[in-house]
Amino acid sequence: MPTLSARIERFGTLLQPVGPTETEGVLNPAFVRTRDGRAILFPRCVASGNISRVGLCDVHTNGVAPSATRRGFALEPEAAYELRPTPGFGCEDPRVTFLPAIDTFVMAYTAYGPEGPRIALALSRDGEHYERLGLVEFLEPGMARGDDKDAAFFPEPVISPNGVESFAFYHRPMLHISAVDGRAAIPFIERLAMNERESIRIAYVPVSEVSKDIKALLRPRESIRVLSPDSQWGSIKVGSGTPPVRIDEGWLSLFHGVDLLGFDGHRPQFRYSAGIVLHHIQRPHEIVYRSPEPVLSPTTVEERTGTVDNVVFPTGIDVRTDLGSRIFDVYYGMADYAVGAARLTLT
Repeated sequence: MPTLSARIERFGTLLQPVGPTETEGVLNPAFVRTRDGRAILFPRCVASGNISRVGLCDVHTNGVAPSATRRGFALEPEAAYELRPTPGFGCEDPRVTFLPAIDTFVMAYTAYGPEGPRIALALSRDGEHYERLGLVEFLEPGMARGDDKDAAFFPEPVISPNGVESFAFYHRPMLHISAVDGRAAIPFIERLAMNERESIRIAYVPVSEVSKDIKALLRPRESIRVLSPDSQWGSIKVGSGTPPVRIDEGWLSLFHGVDLLGFDGHRPQFRYSAGIVLHHIQRPHEIVYRSPEPVLSPTTVEERTGTVDNVVFPTGIDVRTDLGSRIFDVYYGMADYAVGAARLTLT
C-alpha cells in the first residue's frame, strides 16, 4: 500500500456572496477544463429561502492565485424534481467530469425537490452549456433508494465488482433518522457499526448500455460501499468530494469526513474535514490508500464561521500539469457560505 504525503497551500477566498441570488451563500463548486482549455467554475448559489442555482464563472489561473468572474447560471430550478412549494429546493453541489469514451461532459448534482435530495445528471458537449438528462434511478435489487447526494463520475471506464466494463460514479445514500432533536440522533449514529453509517458508494453503468442509449447513465446496475466512517477522523459520516483524477498510483480524489465537536443546546456541532483516497485504477472498489488524518481542516476564519460553521467541502479539482505532474488546484466550500481555493502538492 503506497504512502502519500501532501502539502496544502491556501489561496484564500475565491468567491463571496453577491446579490439576491447568493443571499445565503455561494459554495461547493464544480470545476472543468473545456475542450479549448478554458477553466470554468460552477458554484452553488443560494438565494433566500435556501433556493439553489448552479452558477457559471470563468476562472483565471495565470496568476499566483486563481480568480473568478461571474457569467450567470448553468442551471436554475425548472424540472419538477427540482421544485417544491415549500422553501428549500433547487440544484445543489454539482461535480463535472469529462468522459472521453462518449465525448461528453457530465454534471452530477443534487436535485432537491418534492421527494427530498436526489441525484440528477445534465450533459454538455462544450463543458459550458448543459441539458438535463434526468434523475438517477437505483432500481436493482439491494440498492438503497431515496435520499442520496455527492455524486461524481470517474473519467474513464472501469471494471465493476461483477467484472463488467462500466462507467462509475460516487454516491452517498442518506440515513433516515427519526429523532426528537439533533442531540438524540447522535447516540443512534454512534451505536451503528462504522459500515452502517453514511458511507461512500460507487455505482456502475455498463458501457455497452450507454453506447446504445445515453439515458442508460441514469440506470446503474451495481452499487458497492467502498469507504465508511473511521474512528480516527470522519467518524459520523463520509461523502465524496472531488471527481477522481488519474495519478501513477491510481484514482486520486479528495473526500469529506464529519466529526462531532459538541452541542449547542440540542443542536450538534460538527466539523467537516477533507482527506485523500486512492482507488485501484481498473477496479476502483479496491481502496489503495486512505488518509490517516485530514489534509484540509477548517482553520481560517472563513472556514470556521458561516452558514454552517467549521466546514471545508472540496468539490472541484484542476490537474495543473503546467506546474508539475503532481500539483492540483482544489476548489471547496467554506462554512457553507463562500468558495475557497487551495493548491495540493503530492510530495
